[in-house]
Amino acid sequence: MTKRAFIKTMTGAPLLSANMDTLLAGLGNASATETARDEAFWATIRQAYRIKPDYINLENGYYCIQPEPVLNAFVQHVRDMNLEGSYYLRTRQYDDKAALRDRLARLAGCPPNELIITRNTTESIDTVVAGMTWKTGDEAIMATHDYGAMLDMFQLQARRYGIVNKVLSIPLHPTSDEAIVDLYEQAITPRTRLLMVCHMVNITGQILPVRKIADMAHRHGVDVLVDGAHAFAQLDFAIPDLGCDYYATSLHKWLSVPIGAGLLYVKKAKIASLWPLFADSSFADDDIRKLNHTGTHPVHTDLTIADAIDFHEKIGIKRKEARLRYLQEYWTKQVRNLPGIHLNTPAESARACAIANVGVAGMTPAALAKTLLDRFKIWTVAIDGVTVKGVRITPNLYTSTTELDVLVSALKTLAKG
Repeated sequence: MTKRAFIKTMTGAPLLSANMDTLLAGLGNASATETARDEAFWATIRQAYRIKPDYINLENGYYCIQPEPVLNAFVQHVRDMNLEGSYYLRTRQYDDKAALRDRLARLAGCPPNELIITRNTTESIDTVVAGMTWKTGDEAIMATHDYGAMLDMFQLQARRYGIVNKVLSIPLHPTSDEAIVDLYEQAITPRTRLLMVCHMVNITGQILPVRKIADMAHRHGVDVLVDGAHAFAQLDFAIPDLGCDYYATSLHKWLSVPIGAGLLYVKKAKIASLWPLFADSSFADDDIRKLNHTGTHPVHTDLTIADAIDFHEKIGIKRKEARLRYLQEYWTKQVRNLPGIHLNTPAESARACAIANVGVAGMTPAALAKTLLDRFKIWTVAIDGVTVKGVRITPNLYTSTTELDVLVSALKTLAKG
């Protein structure tokens, strides 16, 4: 059966795991770039999702909904947990979590003994920032575009220990990687202990040159903490290849795990010096599990990590990244440089993927977001920061180019008005 004949038989039916295997086999030797433009293929992948018809959802950056196979597995894990109760928690819980950690470590490309499963990026980053032994006058470097909760944690350490926070402003449209690296390097002094950098900026989608920044910082003896909330499971990379000391991400974003799961990577040599947020005398100082005391928590969420990885790996990270970048460029190329429209995301393909930020002259971000929803039935989120003013557009694998055509038409209409 040809791929298109198979797609025809699937019309109106949910995309199940076995059907997906057949669909993927039908791609043959097509490259990720070729597949990214195959609307018939992605229309079938869309059938794996239950999509609310009231609006076009272009705000997947906060939370990526689960495809039905993952959602169904999650519900089954809840039922199984409810059936077994404390028997499961006292007999199999920790072995299962260890297996999940191993599976997640393979996806991240790092050893299992350098990774823990947390609740989200914020918890992961706070574990590092609060776990360091700060002294008055120690310095930390970050940027205005960093996530508010992370900046709050550094401000808390400034109040508590007297550390000095240096907050940089990164250009929206950098001329080169070196221009960004130089900005961070100029902020380093002999008192600098930690540099936090986004892998992918959450409000603009800009991908920063993390490896170059990490190599530079290490030459100055400065540790590097990476906020990878939006890069993990969207970009094709292995965490150790970035050269960072700490990496944090949320799994409920681009891996589509139910809310309540994230990860923290800590380079082996850095584990012993971190203090846990919650005390646990069960593990040695150099065992990363000392940082992972969770108490009683929703294990069924953790169990669903494996199901989400299954779906993710079936599609393949190269196909996924290529499709997400194609969707972003599909709409941004049509409106970039038009009068009255400004893009807050770099044009170069290597500097962005799914996420982009757009503003319309004469409209506040809040007014633009409200108008897109009320008038055009497009759901986005307003970003009204010091240097970024617009709405964030984050399509997902189920997003169609037809839906993005609605966005393009709406922006053109509003810009003329």
